[in-house]
Amino acid sequence: MTSLPENRAQLISDQDRDTAVRRLQEAYAEGHISHEEMDERLNHALAARTRGDLEPALDSLPEEKAPATSTIAAAGGRIKRRGAWRVPRTLKVESAFGGVRLDLSRAIIEHPVIDIELQMGTGGARITVPRDAIVDIEGLHTGWKDVRYRARRPSGPGGPTIRISGAMGYGRLKIRHAWR
Repeated sequence: MTSLPENRAQLISDQDRDTAVRRLQEAYAEGHISHEEMDERLNHALAARTRGDLEPALDSLPEEKAPATSTIAAAGGRIKRRGAWRVPRTLKVESAFGGVRLDLSRAIIEHPVIDIELQMGTGGARITVPRDAIVDIEGLHTGWKDVRYRARRPSGPGGPTIRISGAMGYGRLKIRHAWR
């Protein structure tokens, strides 16, 4: 499991507990545990306070899958994704000369954190994020033009965190929140 404390007596975070619940749901969906066993293990995971409390709920589960990574690349032309497309945990976008348009407002986002790595030569990029998304652009390096993004005040918990990293050559990145 990711980022569990090493010490069995050390307290676990809500994220650790959520990861355990997700792993149990995946194991049930894949047929590794029965419905009754999933219920019992979920009760243990939700009541867990320490790593030692959480371990019995995860015993004998298959290893956690590596995060999904997809790459979209084009030497020239436009890269465009919109509508109800499934966003992987890590998305690498590479474009030498074309523009990039990513609309995440209606996309299927299954992960609490999405990493988008941009490798752009010339040409701009426009990314539309969900209304309640939190955007982190600390890992992005720009060459010629700066990023246009106005952070929105969070309206409440529950939105995905979208981390944008990589390098922009001569184009500009514009990020906006969807209206709905």
